[in-house]
Amino acid sequence: MENFGKLKVGVIGVGALGRHHARLYAQSPNAEVVGIFDVSKDNANAVGTEFGLKVFDDWKELAQQCDALSVAVPANYHFNATMPLLEMGKHVLVEKPIAANIPEAEAMVAAAKKSGVVFAVGHVERFNPAMDFLEKYHAATRFIEAHRLAKYPPPRVGAPRRGTEVSVVLDLMIHDIDLVLTMVKSEIERIDVVGIPVLSKTEDIVNARIKFVNGSCASLTASRVSQDPLRRFRVFQEDCYISMDYGSHFGMVLKRNKIGLARKDVNLDDKNALAAELEDFILAVNKTRSSGVLCEPKVPGEQGLRALRVAVAIEQEARRYNEQYGFKFAPCTPDELN
Repeated sequence: MENFGKLKVGVIGVGALGRHHARLYAQSPNAEVVGIFDVSKDNANAVGTEFGLKVFDDWKELAQQCDALSVAVPANYHFNATMPLLEMGKHVLVEKPIAANIPEAEAMVAAAKKSGVVFAVGHVERFNPAMDFLEKYHAATRFIEAHRLAKYPPPRVGAPRRGTEVSVVLDLMIHDIDLVLTMVKSEIERIDVVGIPVLSKTEDIVNARIKFVNGSCASLTASRVSQDPLRRFRVFQEDCYISMDYGSHFGMVLKRNKIGLARKDVNLDDKNALAAELEDFILAVNKTRSSGVLCEPKVPGEQGLRALRVAVAIEQEARRYNEQYGFKFAPCTPDELN
């Protein structure tokens, strides 16, 4: 990274994921952490003490002292937390999904454009080492199969279980939606979906089959009610098979050559994807401030909005399917889950 000096950064929301933003910024030679803010004072104090960071009682006071901020609050608060920062002219990295609905996301993208600031979305899977390979060889992709299964999140005092403020599509599947859209350069022809709520008020398990105009196809399954976690992404190309198993931190590439199949193993621990994402954001901000010309991060707001549009279409198709067949569900109450 060029020597731009340390960028003054802050973190708004230091829960399960925001805590790691704060930690990695503190470790970065390219960032100076001005401080952190969280609506839970106890949580903020704990993270502040752990990493030696200043805790702010007012998010606006924190933002005024920063050049750039990470927003890692629950998804349904992304709009309310991010819009004021963009309007203040602050560079922002907001965690995925970009927002809980399309109108909010569109307004955020427009605000960033109007202010001329870097606006990044935290699709961290774009920074894993396997994607370095996949993005190079995306042209011949014909079929993608993704499984992202997780256990139901534990209860939190005074807040919904982590991620359940939105459906599993926005919580988990959107990672794989973004990867698929990055690899398949084609418009979507149709989407077939089955999805049901089990323990939440929104879908907890969903399977979506996406058919593209160019003939490519993707089958995505996401669940947050599985006993055995699984994160697997497989790609079938015209002359190549690529498999990534995040649970075992292992990837494999089988590529056809003149004498048969050549195998290449990929270590998914080669780099810290979140650290790489934060450094990409820092670099984009520094280049923008230095040149006066907007430098886009690897995952700009427009691409976060693109993934959200498909995610919302999948949600709508799941609900249309259930209405068509008269399926009704009664999720458990919080008392039944605890």
